[in-house]
Amino acid sequence: MDEWTRLERIADYQFGAGASDALFGDTSDLTVTRSKSGRPRQIHAPDGRLVSLGLDGRFTLGFAGGRRLKTALDAPSGRVYVGDESDPFVRDGRNAFAKFVTEVDTSIRSDDEVLVVRADDTLLGVGRAELPAAAMADLASGVAVSVRDGAGE
Repeated sequence: MDEWTRLERIADYQFGAGASDALFGDTSDLTVTRSKSGRPRQIHAPDGRLVSLGLDGRFTLGFAGGRRLKTALDAPSGRVYVGDESDPFVRDGRNAFAKFVTEVDTSIRSDDEVLVVRADDTLLGVGRAELPAAAMADLASGVAVSVRDGAGE
């Protein structure tokens, strides 16, 4: 199996069928950075970092990757919805707190890569879920999503 096939399978397994097409599409404009051992580390497109491949074999999303992935996933899949009061903070790359979560994809588990969006499905940031979906909906305190990359202004 060639390298792109393996990376596409990881994306489809982690994010759902069709995610690899959304993330990578035509690979001719993508750049892969590698570790000293030659292992793929990051995949970049002209519009920014799509994903990084962790040592655990899972992807972490960059904002550009989140933007592409959002188009492939039907709402609310992979999404954590937050209220308007969280908008400027998440855009700056700050964490999303459970008390501001208004809706969440019920299949989200702790450590999943998620999209943080407003009620109108505007992408604010991407990051790692710190809580499972049920806890995000029930808790009134604590970090729901550790935001890695925000939309900026």
